[in-house]
Amino acid sequence: MFGLKESEVANLVRAVSSPGDLDREAIENRFARAAWSGLAEPGDRLAGRAIQQLGPARALTAVVEHWDSARFAAGLSTDGDQVPEDDMRQAIERWLPRLKSESALIALRQAARFGARLLTPDDALWPTRLNDLDWHAPAALWVRGTDAALAGIVDGIALVGARAATGYGEHITMEASAGLVDRRYTIISGAAYGIDGMAHRAALASQGLTVAFLAGGVDRFYPSGHDSLLTRIVEHGAVISELPCGSPPTKWRFLQRNRLIAAASLATIVLEAGWRSGSLNTAGHAATLGRPLGAVPGPVTSAASAGCHRLIRDYDAVCVTTPDQMAELAPIDSETRSEPADVDNQHSTETIRLLDALSTRSARTTDDIASRSGLALTTVRAQLGMLELDGRASETERGWKRCAAATTSQR
Repeated sequence: MFGLKESEVANLVRAVSSPGDLDREAIENRFARAAWSGLAEPGDRLAGRAIQQLGPARALTAVVEHWDSARFAAGLSTDGDQVPEDDMRQAIERWLPRLKSESALIALRQAARFGARLLTPDDALWPTRLNDLDWHAPAALWVRGTDAALAGIVDGIALVGARAATGYGEHITMEASAGLVDRRYTIISGAAYGIDGMAHRAALASQGLTVAFLAGGVDRFYPSGHDSLLTRIVEHGAVISELPCGSPPTKWRFLQRNRLIAAASLATIVLEAGWRSGSLNTAGHAATLGRPLGAVPGPVTSAASAGCHRLIRDYDAVCVTTPDQMAELAPIDSETRSEPADVDNQHSTETIRLLDALSTRSARTTDDIASRSGLALTTVRAQLGMLELDGRASETERGWKRCAAATTSQR
């Protein structure tokens, strides 16, 4: 298989794949995608085109067999879109120095060692919105984390911002992340210092799902100061990279990583950013993909918020200041909403306020619920019992939670 021992390739591919039967063709294609993830730099248009039009295995075979640029270009060209031979030649020259048979095997061994998985577009947990990147889509994803977090990407919102965050920016991020988690969104970010890190930490503290996209391999956490945070994300969320294990982060890879954050998310919110902040790159990708874009304003005298004001003024970003406004950019079916009153129920107003004060994910004490709802403690205790009988709330050791079916049943 590509000049390698088939049994070794098959064993390594199975070790990093989800349980299930893989025939020879599936193994070949998965290995080819793993190889392409290290062969081409993220976002390589011609690599993506070759994988899509020739298939990952045949595209890799073309490189292994040293197809010349004319043959390669002809294989990718269509009647309406010809690939310039010079572009093809330059692409081959980029790929060939990395064409080492051991590289993909080493990456697979390292992934198996760290418990990482290889995700391809054929997998059920593949984030399908990444397909909107077309030829710039990743060949594969390397993942460490839970299936729940991967599945939760479908309800993901990106929270991004400056590394040099101010106290204002971190406070806003904490409130936004926790509030969106309460509304059953998954928080997506890049695990950088500042705004990204706070978004992840607040999501974890609220017992929510969070996903971090890295610019290097998932076996080497970056930045190193977030090693503990990323370890917690692996345990309760997911850490994802399009680069194989062992790959170092570079400036280009950070910029390309941002396209994955924007593409995987329902919407992108920039919480604090300077005039030239890297998070504006993520915002640019979101705008290009047609994703909703929001920005949180800051003090007009703050250089740390100049980028947010620039997005609002010049790039049609929506000004958002609360989790509710952020959620309006990308509503989801499971989002917590105020329910219409039942005119036949004398306690309908109290019921609505209680349901609004409850979270489907985080258990809350009766004191906390009373504070959030503005109801008397005795009323809260009495009404919670009624909600439990109706199957709209449940009591746990840590407090009360709203049942997931409550939203639907109230409509």
